[in-house]
Amino acid sequence: MDILLNIKVDKLTMKSDTSVRHCFGTRGLPVPPCPLRTFHGVLVNQPIPTRSQELRSTIHPDGELILSLDDVPVPEPAAGEVLLRVLAAPVNPTDLGLLLGPADLAAARQEEVAGRTVLRAPVPRQRMAGLRQRWGVPLSVGIEGAGVVVAAGAGAESLLGRTVAGMADGMYNRYRLMRARDCLVLPGGTDARDGASAFVNPLTALGMVETMRREGHSALVHTAAASNVGRMLQRLCQRDGVPVVHIVRSATQAQALRDAGADHVCDSSADGFREALQEALDATGATLAFDAVGGALTGQVLAAMEAVAGRKLAAYDRYGSSTPKHVYVYGTLDVRPLEIPRSVGLAWSAAGWLMPRFLDRIGEAATQALHRRVVDELGTTFRSDYGQLVSLADLLNPELLKRMAERKTGAKVLVEPQR
Repeated sequence: MDILLNIKVDKLTMKSDTSVRHCFGTRGLPVPPCPLRTFHGVLVNQPIPTRSQELRSTIHPDGELILSLDDVPVPEPAAGEVLLRVLAAPVNPTDLGLLLGPADLAAARQEEVAGRTVLRAPVPRQRMAGLRQRWGVPLSVGIEGAGVVVAAGAGAESLLGRTVAGMADGMYNRYRLMRARDCLVLPGGTDARDGASAFVNPLTALGMVETMRREGHSALVHTAAASNVGRMLQRLCQRDGVPVVHIVRSATQAQALRDAGADHVCDSSADGFREALQEALDATGATLAFDAVGGALTGQVLAAMEAVAGRKLAAYDRYGSSTPKHVYVYGTLDVRPLEIPRSVGLAWSAAGWLMPRFLDRIGEAATQALHRRVVDELGTTFRSDYGQLVSLADLLNPELLKRMAERKTGAKVLVEPQR
């Protein structure tokens, strides 16, 4: 039965205040003016259940992954916190990694346990040692999402009733407690579906361009460029006049990017890929890459950069060109080890790149500026496309999980926890 959260009050009656307030306390963005009811303690604007459902992923020491919808209490927000009724949360590659781990989905099955449905899947024995810290620990899944604030603690009252996006573990939940400062207020009238992916992909695309500028490059290379973040990056760079070499895995993907206005698109599955990549690098001058694939492709990109730089050498140099070349690996679509051939010379480097750590390095002021741009261009540059809308219970369907694990272009899933 739905009841109101316990409300801390000094008097038996609530004090009504219809004055209009403004707030700038959330991600540094202005909150539109709104009439508020005010009273001491927690502010609530609708009936809220005492219990919720949350999707959890557990890997047990006996080598089994279990996905379950667990019954959990709905928490009460403290000062500076809000309770979000989650309406939409995307499934990002990073979510899939936590959700499924290395489980063998070909052997996944649903079972009824104590009156509830769970999904079981075996985990290869050789992968268990690297997962020791996960053994027996139920992990909350879903790194971002959007919804409506239905309760607010002291200092966060201005967010009550607002549609906000948030980035925090555990968004595959009907109700999620959030710090007010971690919420991004969406423009009035924005559907939660449109704001659900306002963090990971937009900030990744912006982070790539910002990294390029801060490190003195003028162009970049992006692999798996037909992905959601790849299409965002294409629109962003087209808008900002940044040359990009887009690497995709099929002729269909290549044509889709060209139709969207991309100038330099290379299909890694095509004959002549190496030559086409070199010509694109020569045209753009790109010496920085963001690689979502890994494996042999990382080295192929570096080798192509070195081949282009070598054309400009006045004489033979046993160490290759002195032009710095760098690849940031931020994904593992190819789970094999990185392959770097000797032909890359000695003026190269490769490292990992993670958006949250990049934001930590650039600081709060610069991060807020990126958030402002996301909000301003949420329906254009940073729009997201989804192939399927699903419920929390659907995430226990083995067939759906198998399709999601394929990570096919255009098949991104959006979870709607209130379904």
